[in-house]
Amino acid sequence: MSEIMEQAALLNRLRYKHLRLIALLDEQRNLHRVAERLNMSQPAATRMLHEIETTFGCALFERSPRGVRPTRSGEILVDFARGALSRLERCAESLQRHRLGNQGQLVMGAIMGAAPDLVAEAVIELKRLHPFLQVRLLGETSDQLVELLAQNRIDIAVARYVTAMQHNIFDFEPLGNERMLVVVRRDHPLSERTDLSLSVMLDQWPWILQPVESPARQALEKEFELAGLMSPADIIECGSIFAALQLIRRSNGILVMAESVLKDYLEMGAVVALPLSLGRTLPAYGIMTRRGEPFSEPMQQLCTILRAIAARQEHPTFMPS
Repeated sequence: MSEIMEQAALLNRLRYKHLRLIALLDEQRNLHRVAERLNMSQPAATRMLHEIETTFGCALFERSPRGVRPTRSGEILVDFARGALSRLERCAESLQRHRLGNQGQLVMGAIMGAAPDLVAEAVIELKRLHPFLQVRLLGETSDQLVELLAQNRIDIAVARYVTAMQHNIFDFEPLGNERMLVVVRRDHPLSERTDLSLSVMLDQWPWILQPVESPARQALEKEFELAGLMSPADIIECGSIFAALQLIRRSNGILVMAESVLKDYLEMGAVVALPLSLGRTLPAYGIMTRRGEPFSEPMQQLCTILRAIAARQEHPTFMPS
């Protein structure tokens, strides 16, 4: 009980200006610049930092002639400060929108490479139910979305687990999976071949690959490992789906990407799928939220919509001809 009371006392002594100081120190790494941003003198900023360190009983930043940098304890407090400030700012924005007669906001992150139709349909349906709800949609990779979710910069994500320990931080509800295709531009020298293998393609052609942190890239690297092959040496690493598709249409590169993303390009004949099976599915993608955090009404409705659309896509209704 005494430990709980002590923790509560520590948090009660933290103020908004303390959180801003900690966050800005991590961003600027210079007390003078931080003092200017906070409209105070450098000695006053130094005293404030000393007060915070005294409150927590440990050094939070290391001082050097080059500036300051957070200690391990400081990194923990920096993460807390950034998350708290982000939530405060978004709460103030939502309250302002409510005051003006709107319905608040929902910030959603999604790996648009996974079932882009699912995400688009869900957002459209949510907006139909809440016309004045401000929806912000961020399309990133799973590793980036996990970081944004941990920092309270997004409310909900459609993503994959990136590491095995993230189930301790986030709740996850699987929605589905996807098939990965290997594609080239339509007039590529490989487009007519039927006797392809990873070993044949590795050394002769450039590859356009997602960042190594992404689950799709990790799945591909696993394919190379199982085949006893080295990763390709000639690569362009690209985190943007749009940029990757532009690169593949203008080069002799080989691209590995989700079938759902490539569907329109395949139908238009802009790219051609090679007869090569990766043989290993990606981890499931699904709804990811911060563990134990209550859902707002828009979040609850969005989850219901996502589940319904995912179920419909997995088991489409048969329409007789």
